[in-house]
Amino acid sequence: MTQVSTTQAGPRIKVPMAMLAELTHRCPLACPYCSNPVDMVGRSGELSTQEWTNVFRQAADLGVLHLHLSGGEPAARPDLEELVAASTEAELYSNLITSGVGLTAARLEKLAANGLDHLQLSLQGIDHETADLYGGYRGGFDKKIAVAGWTVALGLPLTINAVMHRHNLPTLDRMIDLAVELGARRLEVATVQFHGWAEKNKAALMPTREQVQKAGETVHAARLRLKGVLVIDYVPADYYATYPKACMGGWASTSLNVAPDGQVLPCHAAPTIPWLTFDNVRERPLKEIWTHSEAFNSFRGDEWMQEPCRSCARKAVDFGGCRCQAMALAGDAAATDPACSKSPLHADLLAAAEVASGTRDADLIYRRMATPKQLARTQNA
Repeated sequence: MTQVSTTQAGPRIKVPMAMLAELTHRCPLACPYCSNPVDMVGRSGELSTQEWTNVFRQAADLGVLHLHLSGGEPAARPDLEELVAASTEAELYSNLITSGVGLTAARLEKLAANGLDHLQLSLQGIDHETADLYGGYRGGFDKKIAVAGWTVALGLPLTINAVMHRHNLPTLDRMIDLAVELGARRLEVATVQFHGWAEKNKAALMPTREQVQKAGETVHAARLRLKGVLVIDYVPADYYATYPKACMGGWASTSLNVAPDGQVLPCHAAPTIPWLTFDNVRERPLKEIWTHSEAFNSFRGDEWMQEPCRSCARKAVDFGGCRCQAMALAGDAAATDPACSKSPLHADLLAAAEVASGTRDADLIYRRMATPKQLARTQNA
């Protein structure tokens, strides 16, 4: 039975099942679809080993079961082995979300010995050429293949994460086959979500309607063919949907994110809602933030909903869609997500997607850690 608590005013609050710990924004890759913010936290602003260890304990006390260690590239942290040990001590199920770059066979063996439960490996393409182009890093493909082999040899469950977009969707069949060849137990086929750096690359990455339809058919056929061999999770394209996804299972409902500097967020893109302010674990306990912070309570329940969401039978299914996408596309975080066919902006969204997907000369803007001057130029690009 799911535990709940109650604030003085507002909806009942479930205990979160999962926490995403963004250990760092540093990463050797430069993926143009990265969900990290354009304004990234530098090394000097990151939580220390001791601070992260304390956050893990607080998360376990709050009721969190699954800990996702992410970034950037978490292997950029020299204390990653210590952090995995700390998650084990806190009795959290640990999942390392990694590009593989920065890992060695010896280091992965130490992580497993320290209690790592699962590894999720990103693949940007099915070969050197596409992996280098969309990872912005030369020579990473062989390392990824090696990391997959080491993971399986150690008996760790392996998930392959494949972010798909206009340029690599035609290779989806081969990506599925590659996941099987690598011994993965799970494949996440994630159509690019246009937040963070991906928003800057919308014209370059937007899939066509035909590609999205074909991808759905490919995933369905593969699920039937590979039942009992490979679990395939599919994140479809928002822009061509009839109804929006239940983003994050509902705002501040099942999970939370902790950014490299300790800022606690309901999701990656929450800071794009300009009127929200977010607490920091350096200043306020995690349980207090989850239960009482204004940002987390802003879109819980359904009192905040406008029409057509307020009277819609699907409001307990998709929760009105993504609040950050509503902010970006409708200019109002409380509006119906324009990905929903019931939104008055849906037709405009589809038309914009068709235009973007037909763009053929858009250059990729690669994700980079930037100086203040470089950041200003990027934001104005």
